[in-house]
Amino acid sequence: MSERSATVRSFAKINLDLRVLYKRPDNFHELRTIFQTISLADTIRIDYRKAKTTRLAIEGNIDIPDNLILRAAQAVLDHGRVSAEVRFGLEKCIPMGAGLGGGSSNAAAVLLALPVLAGLRIPLETLGRIGAGLGSDVPFFLYGGTALGIGRGTELYPLADVPPHAGILVAPGVHVSTAEAYRDLGRRPVTELSPSGDPALTLAEAGADTDGFRSLVWRLAAARPSEGWARLCTNDFEPAVFARHPELLAIKRRLAKVGASPAMMTGSGSALFGLFQTSAEAESGFAALTRRSSAETLTTRITLMTRSRYRSEWRRFLAGQIDPDIQWPPQSSYSKP
Repeated sequence: MSERSATVRSFAKINLDLRVLYKRPDNFHELRTIFQTISLADTIRIDYRKAKTTRLAIEGNIDIPDNLILRAAQAVLDHGRVSAEVRFGLEKCIPMGAGLGGGSSNAAAVLLALPVLAGLRIPLETLGRIGAGLGSDVPFFLYGGTALGIGRGTELYPLADVPPHAGILVAPGVHVSTAEAYRDLGRRPVTELSPSGDPALTLAEAGADTDGFRSLVWRLAAARPSEGWARLCTNDFEPAVFARHPELLAIKRRLAKVGASPAMMTGSGSALFGLFQTSAEAESGFAALTRRSSAETLTTRITLMTRSRYRSEWRRFLAGQIDPDIQWPPQSSYSKP
């Protein structure tokens, strides 16, 4: 078929943990993080038609300069050496610039769906390399669930899925400059830390709590995450960001007060989340928080999304479009036990 269409959902993420170790020679920062997909999602309509020349267009409820959707689509078509007319309709629900990875998730959604519509066979590892060129969070959204990310966050290792806890997400509409947040952390370049190149010395001098992070990873790597993992979660950006935006610290304290554990910021902000042991506790906390929310603040219920649910959702989105001769989602060593 030369004309094919699909409507997909592009899920957000939170960082259950985020440590910033040092500044690398490539000017990125060395990270240790735990990614987790959540139920909050954008909706993307994709209409694909073969054509002699490529034309890409997007319409939506918000104007986004340099939209990653178009860049991802061009990258897929370039890789497959095909030309096409592709139109996108974007319904944006994930707040922008909140540390939820909305733009990266949109890009990954196109990387997963467009090859199916175009009849292209692109291995997941190849999509991962394309995604890493678009943004550090993009590769994670090709897999979903719970994952350890290191380096820039593009080197990924699956962890046992955290149970699908109910939670609350609060996005107050405060703009946090990511560049400013990194600058306020004051992480020194690796060359200043360790002229000998000794990695152990580098991490120690960086002042990162690598022992705490390692303990968290071991608990999450079990067949079922060990009890008490939530108490180990932290985000290195919080002190610097809260110093500039004390209203975010106030939200974290309100989440903790209504029983959330962990209650913390995701990414470099400005969204915060809290997780609960039961849906009833989450509902009670949600009711208490919404009574005090301002009109500018998005307060919404969320659930954590397991990897298996993430993949089954994608199979559902593309039902009827997937070639029965092609295994989908594409397989990768990442997803093997």
